[in-house]
Amino acid sequence: MTSFRTGDIAAITAERPGLQKVDVQFPGDSTTQRAYNLSDLTGRVSVGDRVVCNTTAVELGLGTGGWHIVHWNQANDDLRIPGGGHIMKLRYTSLQRNTGAAEEHEPGIGVDLQRIPVVACSLHSQVGVVAAAFAASCSNARLAYVMTDGAALPLALSDLVYDLTSKGLLCGTVTAGHAFGGTYEAVNVQSALTIARSLLQADAIVVGMGPGVVGSGTELGNTALEVTAILHAVASLNGRAIACLRVGSGDDRVRHQGLSHHSITALSHVRPGTPFAVGVPNNDQTDLSLLDRLAAMVNVERVEVPDIEVLLGRLGLDITTMGRKPAADRAFFAFAAAAGVLAATMLA
Repeated sequence: MTSFRTGDIAAITAERPGLQKVDVQFPGDSTTQRAYNLSDLTGRVSVGDRVVCNTTAVELGLGTGGWHIVHWNQANDDLRIPGGGHIMKLRYTSLQRNTGAAEEHEPGIGVDLQRIPVVACSLHSQVGVVAAAFAASCSNARLAYVMTDGAALPLALSDLVYDLTSKGLLCGTVTAGHAFGGTYEAVNVQSALTIARSLLQADAIVVGMGPGVVGSGTELGNTALEVTAILHAVASLNGRAIACLRVGSGDDRVRHQGLSHHSITALSHVRPGTPFAVGVPNNDQTDLSLLDRLAAMVNVERVEVPDIEVLLGRLGLDITTMGRKPAADRAFFAFAAAAGVLAATMLA
């Protein structure tokens, strides 16, 4: 079931390029409800506008869907939003958008990553920890973020990426596939990686999905499996692939305690002969026996990680994983930091 409701914009609570956060008053409700408007798709809204909202995620109680989404602003009889070229994203839907892509404007993009490190993440929150640890270890290097289309498609939704970019921890972003809103648009992940290297002049890249990982509890039914393809892509483009391990010490779910089944599955499907590395915090005692079975491919590097709570506090970053702060899931944050430190070490 897909649900839509019509209401009035009661307040605009926050705004940045591509995104407005609003309060909507629906008829018959005693209180307003929060929603977001993707202004690159539906145009800007103003207080008093009558809007149609997709309310499905909230009604289903989805953890990453606690907001309604403005589907259309009835104040607009016509709407024309300038695009970036001929290449469409969200193709063949009523919201398809001619974002254009760097490939159609920059034909000279290289096809070689020139041995730069690329960290493949399986959760969006890992991106922030990787970026913070990388900056602490290599403050003058340029780190770019490639967002896949494995989860949220609009980059503007990510408060985390907005903060990282505002604080100078990312030199730019590339949105791949049907994800959109980056500094550059790309047709696929492979091209996005080379765009980050060529056009953003990145010294290192962190790549992974936006907010909203999908997990089903089955072996293959999770978004994190895209890590396999990312590692293959990096290796084929002459990059130095790093898998950011998902390790949990505060998750109640057995499948995510210790080395998560998301990481186990993704790494188990890496083609034999594909080289990649993982960072492991010094003195960590997590059972990583899976890596023994991958010994011919994986390079396990033990690194010294910073105190993540102190580091994030100093940078003014509030990063959580499934609502947990570093003190509540130390292993998760430590292993994500280890990936960032390892990427910085590779530049030395």
